[in-house]
Amino acid sequence: MIVLGSALGILFLYMTALFGVSLKLRNNGIVDIGYGVGFIVVILATLFFAPASSGGAATLTLLPLIWGIRLATRIYLKNAGKPEDFRYRTWREEWGSNFVKRSYLQIYMLQGLIIYLVALPVTLAVVYPSTEEHFSFFAFGFLVWLTGLACETLGDYQLDRFIANSENKGRIMMSGLWKYSRHPNYFGESLLWWGIAIASIGISGPWILGFISPILISYLLLKVSGVPLLEKKREGNLDWEEYKKKTSVFIPWFPKQ
Repeated sequence: MIVLGSALGILFLYMTALFGVSLKLRNNGIVDIGYGVGFIVVILATLFFAPASSGGAATLTLLPLIWGIRLATRIYLKNAGKPEDFRYRTWREEWGSNFVKRSYLQIYMLQGLIIYLVALPVTLAVVYPSTEEHFSFFAFGFLVWLTGLACETLGDYQLDRFIANSENKGRIMMSGLWKYSRHPNYFGESLLWWGIAIASIGISGPWILGFISPILISYLLLKVSGVPLLEKKREGNLDWEEYKKKTSVFIPWFPKQ
């Protein structure tokens, strides 16, 4: 537990430093870039204090590292040179004189806690050695993770290409994976964390705690910061309302006729 606590301390130092940068730039949007990097920080910190206990655990750490690098890079390229995201601009106006304090606690510290909890299946696998049963779970979990990563990456790629075409301005993406889910990239992100949690089954420690990760990320995407915010932004768009009636909100499925 000392190792996990030390990694938590390093993570919160990182989030505090990120907050300091945001104040200088007057842009809380950098937390979206820092989110993916935060997983890299907490996992590397855990490895520093307790080198991976097995080959399986060492391999497991690579999965969120790959995802974190991809996510941070994509968001950086997407947001470079753009003003602060509309969510943070709204909070900046609503919070007024309490903006600095609430930003630190409700954006950066909260994000840090979320990162720590979501990374649990990986950090637990680093601290606790694997049992003989671990490989089978790891193999299956890796396939689930790979499917989730492919879904998230392809969904993002299709959406980016759609948005880049000026002829699509004001239109709703309804093709590719988006024909079967209104948020296939979010579904992919949720699925890859389910895969990581499954891959951690078989460690000698409390692997069940690792399932806090996919449950939390799925809840946040479906009920808090993912789907609800984007769908509210599109309310009133006639094409969106029609698309919404026939397309699954999250898990890809055949559209209704």
